Amino acid sequence: IIKMSDLTIQKIDGGVIFTAKIVPGSSRTIVCGLLNKMLKVKISAAPEMGKANKRLLEFLAEQLGVKKNAVSIISGQTRPIKQLQVLGISEETLLNKLNLNNRGEL
Repeated sequence: IIKMSDLTIQKIDGGVIFTAKIVPGSSRTIVCGLLNKMLKVKISAAPEMGKANKRLLEFLAEQLGVKKNAVSIISGQTRPIKQLQVLGISEETLLNKLNLNNRGEL
């Protein structure tokens, strides 16, 4: 586990795993920064019938420049705190794409 910019990232074969705090029902979808070593993401979709999860995965794939199927929720499907896995990306790329390399906690 590497601790860069205080987001705890677990390196796995072919990608990374990290924890995110999701705030559904926001006015727009945006990465807010870090909260307790987790990525905080506001999602513009409602938390019903998997809409917020679907939007989260689409948004992260877009932000990180990976295919949609490279991003998955490995735990916390129905909870605000989720474990996310992104394949085909390094910790450094993850932090750079999310602009977390030089940002502090919220």
